[in-house]
Amino acid sequence: MDFQLSAEQELMRDSTRRLVERVIAPELLSHAPDHPLPKSSYLRIFKGLSDIGLTAPRLPESAGGPGIQMIDYGVMFEQIPAVIGIALIAHEGAVARLYGECNEEQRERFLPELIAGSKIGCTCATEPDAGSDPRGIQTRLTRQGGRLLLNGSKMWITNATVADTMVVTCRDCREDADSRVVIKVAVEREYAAFAAREIDTIGLQQGILGEVTFLDCEIPPENVIKSGVGGTEILKKTWMLNRPLIGLLAVHMAEQALDKAIEYVKQRKQFGKVIAAHQLVQKNLADCCASITAARALCQQALIKIDRGETADGAAAMAKRFAQNTCRDAVWQAMNAHGAMGLSREVGIEKLYRDICMLPIPDGTNEILTLIQGRELTGVEALRGIAQPNT
Repeated sequence: MDFQLSAEQELMRDSTRRLVERVIAPELLSHAPDHPLPKSSYLRIFKGLSDIGLTAPRLPESAGGPGIQMIDYGVMFEQIPAVIGIALIAHEGAVARLYGECNEEQRERFLPELIAGSKIGCTCATEPDAGSDPRGIQTRLTRQGGRLLLNGSKMWITNATVADTMVVTCRDCREDADSRVVIKVAVEREYAAFAAREIDTIGLQQGILGEVTFLDCEIPPENVIKSGVGGTEILKKTWMLNRPLIGLLAVHMAEQALDKAIEYVKQRKQFGKVIAAHQLVQKNLADCCASITAARALCQQALIKIDRGETADGAAAMAKRFAQNTCRDAVWQAMNAHGAMGLSREVGIEKLYRDICMLPIPDGTNEILTLIQGRELTGVEALRGIAQPNT
């Protein structure tokens, strides 16, 4: 067991930090903090992410990816601002699903521009009435004459208004109107007619979260993804990997809050001394540091288990839940340490406070994550009371 980064991992981390300083931070700073970035900014950012292999980290070198392990991806991913990290998860998740489920012709058609960052991708699974349970999806692909039509609505879709290629989860109702079979189709903005609108949110406001509506959206037969895997299996595996990644975004934000607090308490004086000299202040900061260290370790442990091919559902769920709770507590303690200044926009903690509100929801709420971990511990699925295999 070694908690030190290898020399190669340090290079990966440092290259990502340089990209953030050179490309990502200037784009974020040059636009309003409370409005989504324009697509042109996203394209410049994704081009930079492509240069260091982060638009397709799950793909082998033979398919145009970097061929890295997921723990290495996590080391790099932690350095990225959360608003861009969430957009990247949506994009590279679409890349991974297309690679995992498409035939060779479809891969050659969809993947090169997404990997290069010249097109933006996203996944469309969540609906107004279907989130954590993908079996509740109601969007349908039907056949009318010689046409395939997609009808339905998707909610809370990251990159919704800027995505060029969407991987849409739907019911296959081409032959059976009551089909329960879940499949995916690739929807290309250039050729398909659909409506997308942005949703105002409390945090990560430079990102794009939106609703997509498909109304008799015609899908070419060659865009139906014919996976040999069950319609929800790759979706669940993608969620599993995304959870420790979102946890690492929370770790990044928690460290920002802790750094701000440490800098402030070493300068601010009360009762004749800097407040860093007060015992409770030190105790609160020490607790935050311990929790952040533990959160990072849990996220990395989950990624290592995924690399080893081990069962990681519970580890991934635990990592995301613990990390985002740690971030919430760290931001709150940083706000307390600043006193009234913590309430001001000038300091930036109130932005972290709003941004952390965005992390518990994607890829599983705390309640769902708790049940996933509990299922792995007990061998019983809580919602239906069904014993799981190999228990």
